[in-house]
Amino acid sequence: MLKNRYTIAYVALMTLVVVASNFLVQFPLNAEVAGINLADILTWGAFSYPIAFLITDLTNRQFGPQAARKVVFAGFVVGVTLSFFTSVPRIAIASGSAYLAGQLLDIAVFNRLRRQAWWRAPLFGSLIGSALDTVMFFSLSFAAFFVFLGPNDPFALEAAPILGVFATEAPRWISWAIGDFAVKTIVGLVMLLPYGALMNVLRPMQAARAS
Repeated sequence: MLKNRYTIAYVALMTLVVVASNFLVQFPLNAEVAGINLADILTWGAFSYPIAFLITDLTNRQFGPQAARKVVFAGFVVGVTLSFFTSVPRIAIASGSAYLAGQLLDIAVFNRLRRQAWWRAPLFGSLIGSALDTVMFFSLSFAAFFVFLGPNDPFALEAAPILGVFATEAPRWISWAIGDFAVKTIVGLVMLLPYGALMNVLRPMQAARAS
């Protein structure tokens, strides 16, 4: 019963993060750092989405990979449903595919490292999962090769200086992906603080230890 109550709580938190990220992705970050106009490469959704990895990792730590996958699949259903209502089908497909692949990879990496130093599993799980999520989402959404998923976005494919400041040019979506992953990396490091603080509260159950 305890496991069911906690799992429901984790599902509710994951749903909240997915809903919030789908909403916040509409708002650019109006700021400038080192000459880089962040509004051109980042939205507020980039800051909320990495919290999903914290929720997955806490579930995995406490109840094991099977429960973590249930939480991820619940978030997947919500995310895909919202995306089809709030964006074009290509973005919805990219978002759902990237979320599912990234989160499941996070679970696999976390489970492999769970018996090592406490910070390794959540840090490497979230970073590797985030990397896959970023590559899949931006490639499927904007790379010309994936036109079979939907029409290409001419603006995203336009050549522009990387991050708006480097001499080397690339399609705009490359800069968007770099900015997105940079934020996910920073937030992933910050998320070690709440993870570490909750470690002694959310102790692994026997089934999770044996996984």
